[in-house]
Amino acid sequence: MPIRRLHTETRYSEAVIHAGAVYLSGQLADDLEGDIHQQTRETLASIERLLAEVGSDKSRLLSATIHLRDMADYAGMNEIWDAWLPAGAAPARTAVQALMYRPEVRVEITVVAGMPDLAGPVL
Repeated sequence: MPIRRLHTETRYSEAVIHAGAVYLSGQLADDLEGDIHQQTRETLASIERLLAEVGSDKSRLLSATIHLRDMADYAGMNEIWDAWLPAGAAPARTAVQALMYRPEVRVEITVVAGMPDLAGPVL
């Protein structure tokens, strides 16, 4: 099966498509000065943009890994996450506290999503 990589840098690709799934690298907010609500909104918007670029969307999420700088932000992150996630489309999910590469980063989210079956159903 072919592997397709998008927005590849020296160390990572923003998205990798393989075997009917798209794997996104960890996404961050654009503005790292905001609170957990703002950073979560911007991070989820980045995820939506990348998923749309490859032909998928948040209703196809398979898994999510959420890194929080401080677990005190868990409720605030969940408030935004819950409003963003389509009903009935909750992925397998892990949320952990982690040391971030910069102290301003409050949240980083990595997701895996399914790709649409462009060949149609098997009859």
